[in-house]
Amino acid sequence: MDLLNLSKPSLLQPSRPGFHPIFDKTSRLFMKKILFALSLLASTAVFAQQPEESRDAENGSKVLKGFIPVETLSTDTAFAWYASGIKSFTPNAEALAALRAHKDSVYLLAFGGTWCDDTKQVLPKMMATFQAAGVSADHVTLLGVDRQKHTVQHLSEAFNITNVPTFIVLRNGKEVGRIVEYGSTGLPEKEIGKIVAAGFK
Repeated sequence: MDLLNLSKPSLLQPSRPGFHPIFDKTSRLFMKKILFALSLLASTAVFAQQPEESRDAENGSKVLKGFIPVETLSTDTAFAWYASGIKSFTPNAEALAALRAHKDSVYLLAFGGTWCDDTKQVLPKMMATFQAAGVSADHVTLLGVDRQKHTVQHLSEAFNITNVPTFIVLRNGKEVGRIVEYGSTGLPEKEIGKIVAAGFK
């Protein structure tokens, strides 16, 4: 996974109206803390560590909080929904074309909850689409959150995550678009192609 793009200040300036941390002293200090945390993550090989595990109080699901290796979702029987979701899904042709055209420069930052039904429905489809398009696994970062939408190093707050799943498309370390839950059309796996096509012109 590529932490270099995650460490750029521009990434912490999401393209959401009214959110301009660079003009706010408090937000700027917060951004510096996040960048420092990311540099620590890079220097301590956080991806070699396992995410925090717990049980969801409402449905008993295994909750992963933090950076999640794709292999964990693929092999842990507690997440059988992931493998079955990928196997049963056929990616959208337009999304595949857009991603293939920019597979070397597109990055995806995905926030999800392993306890969340929406994540269980959408995340496998999104991952299947990126995999089928030939986007490197190093260009995809998965972050697990708890029911309060918290994850490690306050990254949920840094990226203004209020609902999951949230998929953030990045170019040169800068957000070019995001999809929250099922998106505006109910077809997030198709919307991702439109975001890439528009943001990488």
